[in-house]
Amino acid sequence: MMTTLTVNIDNKKSEKAVKAVLDALGLSYSIGPNTIQEQPPLNKAEERVYKNMKRSLEEIKLHQEGKLELRDARELLNEL
Repeated sequence: MMTTLTVNIDNKKSEKAVKAVLDALGLSYSIGPNTIQEQPPLNKAEERVYKNMKRSLEEIKLHQEGKLELRDARELLNEL
């Protein structure tokens, strides 16, 4: 089953962030005719967020496949 989600974005910065999240999740998407498909490269802060989200999503996927054991939130809080 496939679900279609329509998102209306009114600024380029948010559009780049949403596209980065969708890419990191491995989801396909299409861009409507009112937008420009060519995007400038991500700036350093956007690139850092993208890489962190991509790594986190890869870890979640590995955990769901049983290939990675994630730490319990209590363990993390105890370290702080």
